[in-house]
Amino acid sequence: MALTNTSPKPAYRPSLPSLMELCAVNYMLALKLLANKEEVGEVREFFIADKLHYAITVKEVTKYTSLITVEQVQQFDFAGLDNLLAPKMMIRLYHDAQAAEVISSQAIRNIKPKYHYPNDLMLLPDEKLQVNAFLKEWLQVCLMHGQVAITESKPQSRKA
Repeated sequence: MALTNTSPKPAYRPSLPSLMELCAVNYMLALKLLANKEEVGEVREFFIADKLHYAITVKEVTKYTSLITVEQVQQFDFAGLDNLLAPKMMIRLYHDAQAAEVISSQAIRNIKPKYHYPNDLMLLPDEKLQVNAFLKEWLQVCLMHGQVAITESKPQSRKA
């Protein structure tokens, strides 16, 4: 007679310390990539391959927070698919807490810490943790493998 485990799987319970640790790492990585230049409209691009690069854009800067977007920019051979398939996230940087949190990813806004599964959008029970972990990996790729296009400034002539 074979024994089977019929006990239900325990429900997912969000771990605030784990999420806060991840947000602290993301904050540090984001600031490194922004090179401490948080001005509205500032864009930093990190080139990974011929047709693939990431762009970080500063959208808003206030005394205690900043709002940035991180998006994958790639060129497909199929017209109209560039924006459809390329991931894009909006991140809030909390300077007083030194944390960076994903506040929207693709079409999902206000990501909840826990979802019942299955749900209409088929979001994972730990979607918030997963999206912030993905941001960490994205930022690490930019930091380790990204090459920034640098424009040369012309030497200024000195007056005698």
